[in-house]
Amino acid sequence: MTNSPLPKNRDNMDQDQFLTILSREEALERFEAGLFPRPVPTEQRQLADALGCTLAQDIVAPIDVPPFDRSNVDGFAVRSADLASAGEATPVRVKLNDEIIACGTAPTRPVLSGTATSIATGGPLPRGADAVVMVEHTQPVGPRAIEIRRAASPGQFVSYAGSDIARGEALLRAGTVIGSREIGMCAACGIAQVTVARRPRVAVISTGDELVQPGRPLGPAEIHDTNGAIVTAAVNENGGEAIFLGAVADDAEKLEAAMRRALETSDMLVLSGGTSKGAGDLSHRIIARLGKPGIIAHGVALKPGKPLCLAVCDGKPVVILPGFPTSAMFTFHDMIVPVLRRMAGLPPRSDAKVVARVPVRIASELGRTEFVMVSLVEGNDGLIAYPSGKGSGAITSFAQADGFLKIDALADQMPAGTEAEVTLFTPHVRVPDLVIVGSHCTGLDLVTAQLAHAGLSVRSIAVGSLGGIAAAKRGECDFAPIHLFDEKTETYNTPFLGPGLELVPGWRRMQGIVFRKGDSRFEAAKDAKAAVRAALADAACIMVNRNQGAGTRILIDRLLGDNRPDGYWNQPKSHNAVAAAIAQQRADWGMTIAPVAHAAGLGFIPFADEHYDFALVTARKDRPAVQAFLKALASEEARAALTRAGFRPA
Repeated sequence: MTNSPLPKNRDNMDQDQFLTILSREEALERFEAGLFPRPVPTEQRQLADALGCTLAQDIVAPIDVPPFDRSNVDGFAVRSADLASAGEATPVRVKLNDEIIACGTAPTRPVLSGTATSIATGGPLPRGADAVVMVEHTQPVGPRAIEIRRAASPGQFVSYAGSDIARGEALLRAGTVIGSREIGMCAACGIAQVTVARRPRVAVISTGDELVQPGRPLGPAEIHDTNGAIVTAAVNENGGEAIFLGAVADDAEKLEAAMRRALETSDMLVLSGGTSKGAGDLSHRIIARLGKPGIIAHGVALKPGKPLCLAVCDGKPVVILPGFPTSAMFTFHDMIVPVLRRMAGLPPRSDAKVVARVPVRIASELGRTEFVMVSLVEGNDGLIAYPSGKGSGAITSFAQADGFLKIDALADQMPAGTEAEVTLFTPHVRVPDLVIVGSHCTGLDLVTAQLAHAGLSVRSIAVGSLGGIAAAKRGECDFAPIHLFDEKTETYNTPFLGPGLELVPGWRRMQGIVFRKGDSRFEAAKDAKAAVRAALADAACIMVNRNQGAGTRILIDRLLGDNRPDGYWNQPKSHNAVAAAIAQQRADWGMTIAPVAHAAGLGFIPFADEHYDFALVTARKDRPAVQAFLKALASEEARAALTRAGFRPA
């Protein structure tokens, strides 16, 4: 191993000087240092043409989905309060309004007490209604009335605006590979064009006089070109656009011409063969003439894969893989895939690992990190890993193995009976790195963005502040976002913590009364209390509430006292749904946070500068993802983003 500077001119040097063996880690570090940082080229694609591409930018939902409160069934839009006494023996008769709401039909008549409106699945809920009863649970009574024999709860068979996707939330993250589900999410939000990473063009060349392409007959001492096909497929699997240029004979002039043409038209060049000590191995000799700095590493302390050659020619990576298929494919996946995925804008590959018992002794070579292909079988006490033992020239060693285990360079064997960690070739479902359960806030996405960009997966479940505290106490999450006001102490959040929980300050956000601009009932109000008094004074003024357990609901109930105005039982679970109900005139007032109100173009009367903080499960505090979240929360990047969005970092 050497740390000496790279020679400036290698063209006339003896090839043995190229074979100064580097450790795997040092070789990869040098290779990446010669290539990064570098921007990921991007391009705009129509949504229909983006399948399989990698998102280059985060996508934020521009609208609520659904954009309005809608029915989940065919039936009748009703006021749930009218049906409180309904039962099989005590049917409730309601008058039918003279309109039928179908998909794409905007309601024109309100549902008043004692009335109902016929509505189809997907139809927008009319003003005044807060529930839907299924047509199967009704009985016609004459031409303009029905009897209902079941009570209805507020929100029954209703999907609230933004219940699927809330405007302003992170829809998809940069680095996401676009599949049919992602296309569906974008289409639901009306997004027709996306910015994607341009797949790096990777030229693939096989070298050797003995190579024959599949489909052609073999002559004496000839073999089919396995590496060309498998490297091309592996490039495409890992975010690149492979361009197979065929096999080139061991002719220095022809090979150099082919390599130059490849570099002119591609972002990366991968060759296989021609990198060992043999007199006919030419590829590495040509690299010094193709661009600076040239060879980064030639010879890596790996088994299989020692002859690997890594180079950078005028900013473009050039890789010469060993000729044997298993050596070529292992070194490609281990050393080249990380670089290729980074060039393609993809997150690091996530490898699945299991623990298995090795039934036989495996000899190893001191000084070289050895990777042994294994096949897994089920034993009496768990998994057993059988080594392949077929050698680096066997394509089936790589193709048929379930994974590989690692023998350290300082060990000369792995004893029989060793419990070893096996890295699988096939992926598995990855559990989230960080789990957040509690109150949702659009500011949360601004903090977790850093984790997502670092390759950490985050799952956020919105159940309200009280639900989050309960989940944290049961140990079901890492953090519970909360904004709970304790009237006894007149403080936020701390009084609600229990043993095993600690408070992490988040940010401040203004809650207030929200209404349509120009509504004189609220425009004249000097403060939130006055606004609520004005609303209560007008029986035609409909409110939209929040779900029980939400911190916002607690604030609303403080303002209302014992009053239960029309719309009180309309209880969507998000700030965006409240804003949508008011903007679309299904309600006249409610409570939400200032950033959501302003985004919806609504009037806003401040009420409480509340504390949106995090209850941390102390037992999980040392987990890497938890520490990453805490670091992101305190970062200047997150604080600036929160401030721009209308929040005030603690």
